[in-house]
Amino acid sequence: MSRFVVFLTLIALLPTLSFSFSPENPTDRRILVLLDDVSLKSSHSLFFKSLQSRGFELDFKLADDPKISLQRYGQYLYDGLILFSPTIERFGGSVDLAAILDFVDSGHDLIMSADVSASDLIREIATECGVEFDEDPAAMVIDHTSFAVSDTEGDHTLIVSDDFIKSDVILGKEKIEAPVLFRGIGHSTNPANSLVLKALSASPAAYSANPKSKLSNPPSLTGSAISLVSVVQARNNARVLISGSLSMFSNRLFRSGVQKAGSSTKHEKSGNEQFLTELSRWVFHERGHLKAVNVSHHNVGEADEPSMYRIKDDLLGTICCQDVQVQFYMMSPYVLKTLSTNQKGLYYTAFKVPDVYGVFQFKVEYQRLGYTSLSLSKQIPVRPFRHNEYERFITAAFPYYGSSFTMMAGFFIFSIVYLYNK
Repeated sequence: MSRFVVFLTLIALLPTLSFSFSPENPTDRRILVLLDDVSLKSSHSLFFKSLQSRGFELDFKLADDPKISLQRYGQYLYDGLILFSPTIERFGGSVDLAAILDFVDSGHDLIMSADVSASDLIREIATECGVEFDEDPAAMVIDHTSFAVSDTEGDHTLIVSDDFIKSDVILGKEKIEAPVLFRGIGHSTNPANSLVLKALSASPAAYSANPKSKLSNPPSLTGSAISLVSVVQARNNARVLISGSLSMFSNRLFRSGVQKAGSSTKHEKSGNEQFLTELSRWVFHERGHLKAVNVSHHNVGEADEPSMYRIKDDLLGTICCQDVQVQFYMMSPYVLKTLSTNQKGLYYTAFKVPDVYGVFQFKVEYQRLGYTSLSLSKQIPVRPFRHNEYERFITAAFPYYGSSFTMMAGFFIFSIVYLYNK
């Protein structure tokens, strides 16, 4: 039986090797930054400089500028959007809630920061992305056990958190030693929504309430259910960062020392800069970005893709990726195998085509925390044996062959006996 080999080749490129998150324009790295106030450009300059040092071109505009626009002639002008305008009630120009959601739905990325007294518009954007801020506009996250030691703080709204998401893909391999300073509002996520992840959570003792008034009812958000910073990876691989604090991006908190209440350890510099820089790398696809190219299959010794395969052929599939399963699929998976590896980046598996003919698909569904999802399929027709491809004599059919020849011999003997016997 002839042997056929199918090669499926996927080249997975991490964003550290790619220079853009725009597949159409791989050199464009333009980001629109919408600000509440021009002073934010200087008060948050360290965060902006970290982006510019990595090659991003930032276009600063006031959020109510009547000339701002995300696209022109049906083409988007920017690859990413940063909203540092938590109090804006209405954006200028052609930017509105629908335009921002369409921007994300088109595969572009978003960093949005809310704050105390966040506007309804900002809350609606967050809700559409899968998170909900505290309904009380004056509420802040308060923590009487994990607050920052300070001579001036008395309401414990400047809290300290080191409950980071456990993912080297999202936060990088270098451990964040210092905790993060946070002052702002908390939000909740739906545990059933696998697209939304809590990147930074509050401590079990935290709660969300108005620090200037006494509690009359139990707070709606408490403990570790409070998310301080969340990230979203949409099904189209667009990424969104949502923070409840604008001040955590500021130069002051970037450079501020931090000491957690009840702890003798004092850090000379908070973890804000490292945490937000690493998060921005992930959001803008500088890390955790997989790209599949050159998907093909062919026979051994040939370069062209055949029009179809035959049942019971031996196939060998190869792929350049990690921890991947391949399906040979028609209505349901007939073959589901995890790929083996040669420890050099090549993953492969071998299997026999099922004894069922029809139109099959090679399918690869790759979804791992922090990485862009891959959903690939390749249609492959499978035909039965032609009449001249069967074996001349089948071993299993020898009894039938014997019975046929026995019957012919018997008929021949019977004919002789009948004709010549008097």
